[in-house]
Amino acid sequence: MTSPEPRSLARFAWLSIAAALVTIGLKSVAYLLTGSVGLLSDALESVVNLVAAFITLGMVSLAARPPDEDHAWGYGKAEYFSSGAEGVLILLAAFAIGWTAVPRLLAPRPLESIGLGFVISIAASIVNLVVARVLLAAGRRHQSIALEADAHHLLTDVWTSVGVLAAVVAVAITDWEILDPIIALVVAAQILWTGVKLVRRSALGLLDRALPADEQAALQAVLDRHAGTDLQFHAVRTRQAGARRFVTLHVLVPGDWSVRRGHEACERLELEISASLPNASVLTHLEAIEDPASFQDQGLDRSYSDGRPGEG
Repeated sequence: MTSPEPRSLARFAWLSIAAALVTIGLKSVAYLLTGSVGLLSDALESVVNLVAAFITLGMVSLAARPPDEDHAWGYGKAEYFSSGAEGVLILLAAFAIGWTAVPRLLAPRPLESIGLGFVISIAASIVNLVVARVLLAAGRRHQSIALEADAHHLLTDVWTSVGVLAAVVAVAITDWEILDPIIALVVAAQILWTGVKLVRRSALGLLDRALPADEQAALQAVLDRHAGTDLQFHAVRTRQAGARRFVTLHVLVPGDWSVRRGHEACERLELEISASLPNASVLTHLEAIEDPASFQDQGLDRSYSDGRPGEG
């Protein structure tokens, strides 16, 4: 049983692109006015946001394509390439910020036009915050890891901006110019950690990791409702590809059941699993509970007891 075809989320990616262009412009002006390396680091991250938004646009559009002859399982994993690429770009931005901040740490420089730069940077942060909330809601509603990654990146950008602005204010109050590059390095560390988490999450998705614990529990609850003397299950496997979830399992029934009765039991099971796990594609395999061969294929590779390949 399959789920409906995914909707294209390109409109949200275009919103992210527009926000990135606006914030790049605003933060660049703020940097030129103040000379703050912290604000420069903020502008650099917005450039990463722009590149990531274009990647997100391409991947969510690809992920929305229906399955075809060469991609029978659909294109959902394309979203992991988007979040993975975004993570790598974030890592590069973190190193670029650190490279810029270290010389300023060794040779601090006074900031200029702090007031106007402060106001402009706040405006850019508000744009990012609003767009991030929209993307996060859309990502959760449509179960898109690419949009969620983009939203969390923008939210990180917002908190980064808050830190940078705090540094600008601190320098204005204390005249400790070294605070500007120090905060920039802290920002770089935060961005680095965000990039690492995104790359890790994307890698786990590409490696067909099982569904999260809460979704596994929901699946088990359905199986527990149906399990009994005449109905058992094994070889239950789950994975996720973007917004799609895939569940496969073997359904063991008495060998004297008719094909129709076994099929109806599988249909009821698939319907309940699909209701519990949105966007789930459920595949069941019917087996006779009395047949020993039914218990030799619980692993990924079938085992045999007659000396044929795969024994043990």
